Amino acid sequence: MTKRSTSKRQIEELNPFVIAQRQCDNAGRYLPELEPGLFDFLKRPDKLTIVEFPIATSSGAVHNFVGYRCIHSRTRGPGKGGIRYHPDVTPDEVRALASWMTWKCAVVGVPFGGAKGGVVCDPKQLSPEDLRHITRRYIAELGDNIGPYTDIPAPDVNTNAQTMALVYDTYDMMHKGGNNLGVVTGKPVHIGGSLGREEATARGGLFTTLRALSRGIVPGVTDLRGLAIVIQGFGNVGGIGATLFHEAGARIVAVGDSRGGVHCPDGIDPAVAHAHKRETGSLMGLTGCRNVTNDELLALPCDILIPAAMESQLRGDNARDVQARMIVELANGPTTPEADAVFNEREIPVLPDILANAGGVTVSYYEWVQNNKNEQWDEDEVNAKLKRIMTRAADGVLDKQAEINGSLPALETARQELDRGGSPLDPVDLRTAAFVVAVERVARVALDRGVWP
Repeated sequence: MTKRSTSKRQIEELNPFVIAQRQCDNAGRYLPELEPGLFDFLKRPDKLTIVEFPIATSSGAVHNFVGYRCIHSRTRGPGKGGIRYHPDVTPDEVRALASWMTWKCAVVGVPFGGAKGGVVCDPKQLSPEDLRHITRRYIAELGDNIGPYTDIPAPDVNTNAQTMALVYDTYDMMHKGGNNLGVVTGKPVHIGGSLGREEATARGGLFTTLRALSRGIVPGVTDLRGLAIVIQGFGNVGGIGATLFHEAGARIVAVGDSRGGVHCPDGIDPAVAHAHKRETGSLMGLTGCRNVTNDELLALPCDILIPAAMESQLRGDNARDVQARMIVELANGPTTPEADAVFNEREIPVLPDILANAGGVTVSYYEWVQNNKNEQWDEDEVNAKLKRIMTRAADGVLDKQAEINGSLPALETARQELDRGGSPLDPVDLRTAAFVVAVERVARVALDRGVWP
């Protein structure tokens, strides 16, 4: 099911693809001169590939698996997006994630389009050998649907650098004689991966947060020193984010994963939390902290709340419980439109996912460039380039928000003259501003290229 009760009488739609389309439609209202047919083309996915295959598991049983790969757009370049292994992977989820990737690449100016993929499975119930077989068979079944200049996967939920090494090796075995390193990013450094890629999503979030704070997004705050941070999700992105925000002077007061979380108002040392999770398999029970549920974690008082887990964690039914002064989305799609409306009403700024977590795809682009040129850049060079890109992208979104909100009467007049329907325009939040930036950039390329044939 994709719906959850927000009250006794209201139902909130949690289908991620419906949410992604609603976000895009809302941005389109602020682009009255964009031809409706072109806009409809830009927001629709190009292709969804479905593969089904059997695996002889290490238990001796044969299980059948379903995998998906969606290309949303190649208007600005090859498809780009992760592969996730999770029992809840659905066609609409990968469609949504692929579309967010299109807009994310456009916001930061990376010359890729959007793609996403996944296999319906529970990695916790599978052996490393099973996962290796699933990866190889999934990539073999996709065949030429992926490629260094057509669609380039990367890690996502429950996949990692080792998974990407298998993706590369499988593709390379099927396409001998060429430089195939660029078929996938997020690889181990010794197999063509980029230095700084593992930390890139969290580091990019840090850079955008620092830039937004320096521009006064939270009144009276200009940097992270002493700010209380709550992080939902303690995997690659959330765990590294805890370390980086801590090093920048913030106070990590709560962290959580799928099993629950811990809260300590005096601050949590991320290194201690990482060690505790490695030893026990959970964050709960960390010395000096009290255990909290994920619902409780999202409602803790803090300066910045960082959702770094799955989609639709902040919804209409819990948004009013949030006590953060600012939200930084390191997960994809963690906030529903209903929650956005509540946060906008409460004047809680949200750095949207298509901006805040775009550091990962940015350094993936750098990895792809290095692979194609047979180069290896120093980590300092990668991080410096990332900081420039993320700072510029944050400025672009903040400036676009100010531009739109300062020209609402003119936009409203243009809508009326062009006979565009809909309710009157309201001031935009940062998500809508980011979508407007992205749609404008993709539309500009689409218009210059023309409609084929």
